[in-house]
Amino acid sequence: MTIAEERQAEVGRDRRRKEDARLITGRTMWTDNLALPGMMHLAILRSPMAHARITHIDVTSARGLPGVFDVFTGRDVADMQGLMPCVWPVTEDTVLPDYPPLAINEVRHTGEPVAVVAARDAASALDALEAIDIDYDPLPVVLDMESALADGSPLVHADKGTNKCYTWVLDSAAAGSGGDAAQAAADAEVVVRRRYIQQRLIPAFMEPRSVVVDPTGEQITVWSATQVPHILRLLLAMSTGVAEHKIRVIAPDVGGGFGGKLQVTPEEFIAFAAARRSGRPVKFTETRSEAMLSGHHGRDQIQDVTVSATRDGTVTGISVDLKVNMGAYLGIITPGTPLLGAFMYNGIYRFPAYRFECTGVFTNTTKTDAYRGAGRPEATYAVERIMDDLAAELGMDPLEVRRRNWIEHDQFPYATAAGLTYDSGNYAAATDRAMELFGYDDLRREQRERRESGDPVQLGIGVSTYTEMCGLAPSRILGQLRYAAGGWENASVRMLPTGKVEVVTGTSPHGQGHETAWSQIAADQLGVPFEDVEVLHGDTRTAPKGLDTYGSRSLAVGGIALVNACRRVVDKARPVAAHLLECDPADLEFVDGAFRVKGTPGASKTLADCALAVFTSHDLPDGVESTLDAEATYDPEDFSYPHGTHLCATEVDTETGMVSIRSYVAVDDVGTVINPLIVEGQVHGGVAQGIAQALFEEAVYDEDGNLLTGTFVDYTIPSSADLPTFITDRTETPAPGHPLGAKGVGEAGTIASTPAVVNAVVDALRPLGVSDVRMPCTPERVWRTIQDARNGSSPAPEGGERP
Repeated sequence: MTIAEERQAEVGRDRRRKEDARLITGRTMWTDNLALPGMMHLAILRSPMAHARITHIDVTSARGLPGVFDVFTGRDVADMQGLMPCVWPVTEDTVLPDYPPLAINEVRHTGEPVAVVAARDAASALDALEAIDIDYDPLPVVLDMESALADGSPLVHADKGTNKCYTWVLDSAAAGSGGDAAQAAADAEVVVRRRYIQQRLIPAFMEPRSVVVDPTGEQITVWSATQVPHILRLLLAMSTGVAEHKIRVIAPDVGGGFGGKLQVTPEEFIAFAAARRSGRPVKFTETRSEAMLSGHHGRDQIQDVTVSATRDGTVTGISVDLKVNMGAYLGIITPGTPLLGAFMYNGIYRFPAYRFECTGVFTNTTKTDAYRGAGRPEATYAVERIMDDLAAELGMDPLEVRRRNWIEHDQFPYATAAGLTYDSGNYAAATDRAMELFGYDDLRREQRERRESGDPVQLGIGVSTYTEMCGLAPSRILGQLRYAAGGWENASVRMLPTGKVEVVTGTSPHGQGHETAWSQIAADQLGVPFEDVEVLHGDTRTAPKGLDTYGSRSLAVGGIALVNACRRVVDKARPVAAHLLECDPADLEFVDGAFRVKGTPGASKTLADCALAVFTSHDLPDGVESTLDAEATYDPEDFSYPHGTHLCATEVDTETGMVSIRSYVAVDDVGTVINPLIVEGQVHGGVAQGIAQALFEEAVYDEDGNLLTGTFVDYTIPSSADLPTFITDRTETPAPGHPLGAKGVGEAGTIASTPAVVNAVVDALRPLGVSDVRMPCTPERVWRTIQDARNGSSPAPEGGERP
């Protein structure tokens, strides 16, 4: 049996994750597990007010308590704490307020840090917070975006003179990529206008954020539960003035992120300042309540959407007027997060005219930033909801309206009116498979029967046919959007003398399974056993080059960098093998980890043979260096475009408002699959998060700006008992620009699922006169919406205009 016959390809193979053994046996190294000699523990005093001047702080009593080493305020570290950075000012006139990690004169949201205690243990530090004497002078609070934009509104930042952060516009007529959306609406036979609300969400990662800073070595070493160690290192250096090469950042095992750890945080900057100030190691680990109060939030948008169409259901234009709550300050990509959806409100459809306008608004709330999907879930929600509303207006099946308008398989690559070029897709294949698994026609038949019988429990069917732009990367495009960084990714491959392999990646996983998937890719490219590959990541000393993990970019960008690095290893080994086999390099073929002389199968040298030969260097050809190690940096020319169809059946009790998901089918197309098991996990987790937004989660403030949902008692997230069994499948349309044909998958489930569920809820209630239910569709909210519709007291949505 030949080597080729013995070896099974790794790409496409179910592999249990390498990472899981240590995770499930308690050998994980979380940041909070670290204990350094002489380490101090930090506790942070946070503002109880949403907007106030700090008129007095006295820390004398706290400093005198047993076990307390230091207490300091923003004034004490004003010259060293730096300012929190924002790297995405989306317009030239974007308002960029100063954002000190520790407030100095004024607080602008509840939970803003105002003082810090450093003590011998966490309990002593927390106790000492109560001894800090602080007085506030309350200032007017503004929480609502439309109120914040009104004349005479209280100002979050008085020195800026406005609560408007920016206005950004994308118009296909002005850009030359399509027609005039306003004119399309004026000329249309049917116009549907809707307002959709994206509620505020809180990333509920398993591991709270934690940071340890050790200033005692040649470098200041920072351990942080972060998605972005390379970005954190750079921004610490740029903001504080400490030389970048004197900072080392390590992201050890990180317990989830969902975008919530795609941030440089005030707590990281505070710990960095505390360590420099004291010369001792420090640790800060937040409580769950602190995470929910002051860690960045997600979504929080008002979407005013207009679709124009002909009477046969052919769409002629779409326009979106978006208002986005920035919160009180700007995180690293707060202004740009909604723009990640700016090009996607057309979805999978052939809209000939497109207009998008986004206004960012400051309020006295916690800042918002990226949350799983970041802009794309919001866009998909809006277009998939209004396509259902258009179908209802026309008396058509929602899937028929979609089929009439989506991009056909033979039309790819397809240039959209929004300015993107979708590289591939087969929307019909994914939808047909989803309908088959779902039993679509049978469920529609049952729905008709329930409606005719007046069943108090109505059946709703929800559709979401989506695509997304992911693989956040093309540096040129990011530059055009005024993003401060690039989108490339780096990987290197080290061939050890024994033939084992070390892969060093600039991506920084926090649950995605990179150690497993990268091992599979390298094993196939190099022809070595899966077990012989070790993946190193998350340490700026070990992996000095990288742009980290977010936006479903790791495989789409970092995976290509890895493939290219592996291929360079093979290219470097080829002349070595030729020299050992005494043949011309052109006469060699590389198959399953061995170079063979074409036509002479018995003459071969393995990659391991070549690695040992370059290590000893006793007999190398002239001009060949003594290493096979290789590195590659990859910057793609375009985004990655996964797609799919999700179908949801809900049962809605019209007497109680209770919503139950009866069945859920997800058919996704993520191109070539590296590890089906990992893909299944990503889809399941993403769908669960999207369902959570549809039915469960919402961050709520009272009129004074106090967060009312600051614990898991009040901020409800679903458990497995609240979710159905998901039926999943895939179609496969390889990405033409990826050497493996792969596309991103990490956010797909979240992007698709929310509109599928809400469409199902609304579909169940349309016979009662309901055309929208604000998320989350809790029993009370659904019940009240039904009562309003029955009483005729709910304002009818605009739509169905026929000139």
